This record gives sequence, C-alpha cells and structure tokens, in this order.
Amino acid sequence: MPELPEVETIRRTLLPLVVGKTIGDVRVFWPNIIRHPQDPEAFAARMIGQTVRGVERRGKFLKFLLDRDALISHLRMEGRYAVASVLEPLEPHTHVVFRFTDGSELRYRDVRKFGTMHVYAKEEADRRPPLGELGPEPLSPAFSPAVLAERAAKTKRPVKALLLDQTVVAGFGNIYVDESLFRAGILPRRPAASLSGEEIERLHEEMVATIGEAVMKGGSTVRTYVNTQGEAGAFQHHLYVYGRKGEPCKRCGTPIEKTVVAGRGTHYCPRCQR
Repeated sequence: MPELPEVETIRRTLLPLVVGKTIGDVRVFWPNIIRHPQDPEAFAARMIGQTVRGVERRGKFLKFLLDRDALISHLRMEGRYAVASVLEPLEPHTHVVFRFTDGSELRYRDVRKFGTMHVYAKEEADRRPPLGELGPEPLSPAFSPAVLAERAAKTKRPVKALLLDQTVVAGFGNIYVDESLFRAGILPRRPAASLSGEEIERLHEEMVATIGEAVMKGGSTVRTYVNTQGEAGAFQHHLYVYGRKGEPCKRCGTPIEKTVVAGRGTHYCPRCQR
C-alpha cells in the first residue's frame, strides 16, 4: 500500500497535469469505490462544471480541491492515476474517469478494487470521515516527541502497532515503521509504554528523518508503485530492513529476520534492535 512518501510523490506529479482543468463529465464503472455520496450518479453530478484548484495530501489520502467540493481519494493497494487524451483507449481495470473540457481525462485504475473516493463540501472535508479520524502529520509541528510519548504511555500494544495507528500519526505504514524502528534501535514488539523518554526522542527523530528522506527520493517501489508519470521511486535502494529477510544487516552484518507484529510482516535486526 502506498504510504505517505508515495502519495506525496503522486500529488506532486498530478499537480501540473490537472490544476486549472474543468470537469465536463465523470464516469464510474465500479460503484463500490464511491463511498460518499454513495449514489455514483450523485457523486458524478456534483463535480461536473467544477475546476480543479489544487491537490493536497493528508496522511495516505489525496485531496483534490475543486471550486466548492473536495474529492478524497485513497489508493489502497493498487490504485493509481494517469492523465490521458480522450482519444486513447481505456486500460483494463479503469474504474473512474474524470473527463476535462480540454479533451484530457484523469483516469483511476485499480486492479484490486480496494480504493475509495469521498466527495464533501470543502469546509467539511477535514472533519468528516476518513480525514476527520487522522492523527497529526509526521512532518508538522503537531507531531512532537511529547505527543508521541503521551500516546505511547496509554497503550499496552507493541510499538509497531502504535505507529501503524493512523489516529496516532498519519501516513506511516509497514515499510516506514520498520525502517524508523530499526534506525532508532527499537524492537518492533516492544510494548510502547516501556519506551524511555530518550527512546521516544530518538524514535521521533528517526520517524521524521525517514519520511523526509523517502519523500525526497520519490518513495519506495517495492512491488508495483509508480507515480502519475509512470516513474518508480528510489528509496527502496536505501532500506535497512524492509524486504531484506536473510540478508546481512547493513550496520552489523547479522541476518535480517522477519516475524509478525500487529498482524503485519515485520523486518528487524536481532542485534541492532534489542
């Protein structure tokens, strides 16, 4: 699933392709993707005639800003956007098409059909689900060591489960949680409440650094992720533990191990993370 760095890269590559374009028609081929309003015809009708004014990101969600409304899109496992001419044939698994008045189209493809779309009035979007349920952005001042410490102290869950919780911090998933915990020297199954103040500070620092570096490198292409222009990310070449089971740790040479924490495959170094 694309995490914050991948979604941010998609946002940046979408911006010059869609901003300023006016929606002339919307076609929905897989209604289950549409969550609000649930009626696909109502979903389409309220966007027709509106112009795309911006594209933002909140956690793992894309937020298309229109004249009056905001379209909230979650890519889930395999969702991706592309801009094409109306003259080009639709690729398989294209489920939603936004046709612009200039003859181009924003096309949403999703092999797994897990993606979701919500449309709300712009002033409501941030307080309605799914955005209203999200915790702070990791690169914002709202996510501080004190905030992380407060949430950690209130749970018996493993620290990895805490960091995967989108109400605690928005945008982290399996890749960047594993990487942040390795860089902080913290075992993923450690109870979050057992972390010392020093460990919280170090973990917060590495979370911010890991996400920031991944954004700069366009995210990680571990399986199928590419940005809107079809380009792969580059941060996968800098991963310490994720997807490296059995390979030597880049710091100590110990083979990387894989286990299950919080129901997710989890990579760690048994020597560097104790």
